[in-house]
Amino acid sequence: MIIPEEGQLLLVNKPYQWTSFDVVNKLKYGLRAKKIGHAGTLDPLATGLLIIGINKFTKKLNEIQGLDKEYVGVFELGKTTPSYDLETAFDSELPIEGIHEEAIRQAAVALTGQLSQVPPAHSAIKVDGQRAYKLARRKQEVVLKSRQVTIYEFEIMEIRLPEVQVRISCSKGTYIRSLAHDFGKLLGVGAYLKSLERTRVGEFLLKDAYQLEELVTLKKKDNEDH
Repeated sequence: MIIPEEGQLLLVNKPYQWTSFDVVNKLKYGLRAKKIGHAGTLDPLATGLLIIGINKFTKKLNEIQGLDKEYVGVFELGKTTPSYDLETAFDSELPIEGIHEEAIRQAAVALTGQLSQVPPAHSAIKVDGQRAYKLARRKQEVVLKSRQVTIYEFEIMEIRLPEVQVRISCSKGTYIRSLAHDFGKLLGVGAYLKSLERTRVGEFLLKDAYQLEELVTLKKKDNEDH
């Protein structure tokens, strides 16, 4: 793969358990990029579309970061964790026998539109100069301010209790983990985010993304050919 001197945008499918910075670091050395960055951080336990800017195209990343996003994920009902996902151990469990499909669909409707959302304590938001998740891991109290986000679509794709598969179209800054947590609170049984994949950023689609190793292999092959 030949990277133009002025750079380009690359769509990458972020692997499971990689941080967004891990991907940037891998590509910086693998592609020998002078300047590189990404738009819109994905949690380590999430997969899917990560947009990488190389050289002059890093200037476009702020604009891209502001675009709407789409995710497909699985919420598991009846259990909660402090991080709202599988990064931390379960801290509560409730029976879900009384939960029916209509209540699940009503909860999705209630969480559609403009919402005031509190980010997870286990997030990268800075509190007094420190990342919130570092404070949370040290068992220190973390108080984060709510923020306005918009959920354009909240589709219930499949219900196989305790799991509910969802598709979410939302504004920038939305935490799907917090949405899972609020979903569980509405149903009265708790919930956490079991899996998440980002499928779209603006008009950029996951189906058009490279696998990470594929990019590095293409660069190696290009070096060998030249």
